[in-house]
Amino acid sequence: MNRLPEILAPAGSPEALRAAVRCGADAVYLGASAFNARQGAHNFDTAALREAVSYCHARGVAVHLTLNTLVRQDELHAALKVAEEACVLGVDALIVQDVGLARRIRAAAPGMALHASTQLSCHTPSGVRFLRDSGFSRVVLAREMSRDEIAACAGQGCELEVFVHGALCMCVSGQCYLSAMLGGRSGNRGLCAQPCRLPFAPADSGRRAREGEAALSLRDLSLQAYGADLAALGVDSLKIEGRLKRPEYVAAAVSVYRAAVRGEAPAPGLSEDLQAVFSRSGFTDGYYADQRGGGMFGTRRREDVQAAAPVLSRLERLYDKETGRVPVTLTFAMTADEATLTAADGEGRTVTVAGDPPQPAVNHPLDAERAAAQLGKTGGTPFRAAVHCRMDEGLSLPLSQLNAMRRQALEQLLEERGRPRPVPFNREAVPERRPALADKPARPLLIARLARPDQLAGAGEADRVFLPLSAPEDLLRRHAEDGRLGVEIPRGLFGAEEAARRALARAAQAGARYALCGNVGAIDLAREAGLLPVGGFGLNITNGEALAFFADRGLAAATLSMELTFRQTAFAADRPLPAGLLVYGRQPLMLTRNCPRRSAGQHCEGAPNAACGLTDRRGVTFPLACAGGCAELLNSVPLYWADR
Repeated sequence: MNRLPEILAPAGSPEALRAAVRCGADAVYLGASAFNARQGAHNFDTAALREAVSYCHARGVAVHLTLNTLVRQDELHAALKVAEEACVLGVDALIVQDVGLARRIRAAAPGMALHASTQLSCHTPSGVRFLRDSGFSRVVLAREMSRDEIAACAGQGCELEVFVHGALCMCVSGQCYLSAMLGGRSGNRGLCAQPCRLPFAPADSGRRAREGEAALSLRDLSLQAYGADLAALGVDSLKIEGRLKRPEYVAAAVSVYRAAVRGEAPAPGLSEDLQAVFSRSGFTDGYYADQRGGGMFGTRRREDVQAAAPVLSRLERLYDKETGRVPVTLTFAMTADEATLTAADGEGRTVTVAGDPPQPAVNHPLDAERAAAQLGKTGGTPFRAAVHCRMDEGLSLPLSQLNAMRRQALEQLLEERGRPRPVPFNREAVPERRPALADKPARPLLIARLARPDQLAGAGEADRVFLPLSAPEDLLRRHAEDGRLGVEIPRGLFGAEEAARRALARAAQAGARYALCGNVGAIDLAREAGLLPVGGFGLNITNGEALAFFADRGLAAATLSMELTFRQTAFAADRPLPAGLLVYGRQPLMLTRNCPRRSAGQHCEGAPNAACGLTDRRGVTFPLACAGGCAELLNSVPLYWADR
């Protein structure tokens, strides 16, 4: 029988952490004071983090620290300090998005487990293997995957973590620039303003979007019905979203999913209470069930908010006291000279306490059965006890002393279990430095990324030209002679890895030399086909260590993050591979697996078209482009940097 997956709960505050642990979570994830994707959560400063780790470890619960934002060059040192602090406190794993930061942590603390954040947008077997070979022991998969796509990623020699409950972003995590470009608050930096929850409507309606028109707002995810199925697939961790949500929500979600992975029904009414405490027009399983469409969309309605109040006091009772989750063996020994109680947790920790010497019994000697019954009363503690007694006959000891010995032994054992277990961290260790490029081109290369083959006529001055991977083979042959042609691998390869592999082989045979890779799962596909991989903006490169990471993994050139200012790109001057910037065009703001027009029953032309787009509440139109099963929301105005 497969080992049951862990239940991984959000801990946005100490209260939510206690709720998660007391309701049976196997692990919690939380943020420190910086560099985590929920800057609006309570989060944990150094003292609070130390207390949280001690509390969890004493109760057998793992702690995963989120370092899951992009890190600029000038922030690497501070981010490493947070990682060092986590190592000192004995955190069990770090959830990381920035591959440059991961590269530095791996050099300084090779014993620290690194989990690849869902912000890395991994959704293919090739992506899982790429991250595995890059030093990550676990990959948090994209939320948009179907059951079969998750199954295909299993068995790659890397643990898999899957979101099973909570908010669904419209955009693939890590590929959303809507908040950053419209309001200067980056979702990749933990500051998302959630503009997708605001009104959006089809552009051809001829008006501004009205309240309640939510073309970019999805219902919350619920995979409660598939808990046992996910366990059978070999998923290692079921992750509950919600570091901004109440402790009552955490308690209900953990309780429901603990039952789900065992194939059991939750307590009566608990599933309904979970929906009442937080949902957006109910729940959806559309991605997992491979049933995308309008039924996945919803908003937080007034009735959703009103439904929460009546259930809160009921859900509080789920975590109002400790539950016996840690097995302990209590061994009581009593002779005429002494009485001792030894507590052992099965993990090598033991404590022994002594009581007052027993007295000869006058009427009722203390027997083993009575002593075991008294010592086994561990209610209100995190322990559940198996008691063994070795006792001489004819002796007596007050039950109050047995209670005191049990209390003292368990308190000492709990303290021992909560002591820090540091992970070695060498702050002087740095990865091997890659030499900077010896020669600098006389001028920057001009690269054209085209959406359609008919745009080739206008790309005459470009040094590199990228066509869609779907471009006809005969077209590639006609334009491949000058050695500047490449193909773009879609950032969304959901279930299409094998098709992409075949298309890349055909492109290589037709004379293409390059492949533009906007996802970690695309890089090795390009190399397998004999094409030179060029990193796209979707790799979110924001520091020199990230450039070095991708140089190590075979990139020939890379595009820097479009969220950087000019000043913040200075690290590329000492670059280990050619690096560039997007300077003209409509910036992709969202990559989504749900075309918002088709889901609303509207016509969608597929190609970028302002008339085939969405309009916001101010009447601004954002074009849509659909291809390969994914849709891209484009910026309302083109980027223009020719004057720079």
